[in-house]
Amino acid sequence: MISRPLSRLLAVAAVLAGTLTAVVAAGPPTSAAGRPIRVFRDLAYAAAQPAGSRGHLLDLYLPAERSTAPRPLLIVMGGSGWFGDDGKGYAPALVPHFTAAGFVVAGVSTRSSYQAKFPAQLDDVRAAIRWLRVNAAQYEIDPGRMAALGDSSGGWTALMAGFTGTGVRAVVDLYAPLDFTRMDTHMLAGACDAFNRAFHLTACHADPGSPESALLGCPILTCPDRAAEADPIRRVTSSAPPVLIIHGTEDGLVPLDQSERLFDALAAASVPATLYIVPTVGHNRNIVSPDHPRATVRHTGPRLIPDTEHPTYTTIEAFVRAALTH
Repeated sequence: MISRPLSRLLAVAAVLAGTLTAVVAAGPPTSAAGRPIRVFRDLAYAAAQPAGSRGHLLDLYLPAERSTAPRPLLIVMGGSGWFGDDGKGYAPALVPHFTAAGFVVAGVSTRSSYQAKFPAQLDDVRAAIRWLRVNAAQYEIDPGRMAALGDSSGGWTALMAGFTGTGVRAVVDLYAPLDFTRMDTHMLAGACDAFNRAFHLTACHADPGSPESALLGCPILTCPDRAAEADPIRRVTSSAPPVLIIHGTEDGLVPLDQSERLFDALAAASVPATLYIVPTVGHNRNIVSPDHPRATVRHTGPRLIPDTEHPTYTTIEAFVRAALTH
């Protein structure tokens, strides 16, 4: 018999429709320029809690050429509905482009909601960033030029890191869940039924077994104070770093309204932000691709990058570079 935690992990993998396996298969022996990459795997930024878990590990990817000058750092965290503790597995998909562009890339894992409840995941990413600062010189990292990127729950982690004074100077958020208590109201027609089937639930995101309820340790509608504490939007201030947001119109897991509300909060706080709304795309890492219809683009002021038809790795790189010098 498959355990309930394992069944949910399998459901996450199925819902993401191949994006996880594509990332694993894209392990980076070389950069986009065809040069070998220096890889340091399974570096422990904290003690394992519980023993034998992986949510305390990070991987580092350095460009082939050694450098005496410190490099910008891109911290990458993959989503799993907080059910997995191997978020660092998303990093290889971005490594070829960003190491060729002179970045160090860090894939960072945090504990799952089975292993620890919120705010443990925020504590983890903050600990990882502290470790990266302490060890910056050894790995050619410029601690003054750090950006965070994540998709889905990894995007939530990236935003929480950016909005809690860690020194992260740019955030890239791909379709993150944010205000948990508002999600069901804005789900696409029929999406809650599909969500319930995928995760073996009955009440969509409000269900006691939903990813968000599992993270908080309580059904989200019964603990609004905890849900508010876990909402990155409520942490937006005028000192927040610039944010690039990418979300698809056909996302059946996290409604587009979540990203639009984040964008509006950043605009109200006069924080530079760009929102790409990509037609026909669902909850899928392939959203960062030139193969989709032209995206709608919105900016707060000041605009850091010009509009492009599609959000791509080049778009992300341009935004991060602009934000790091903003």
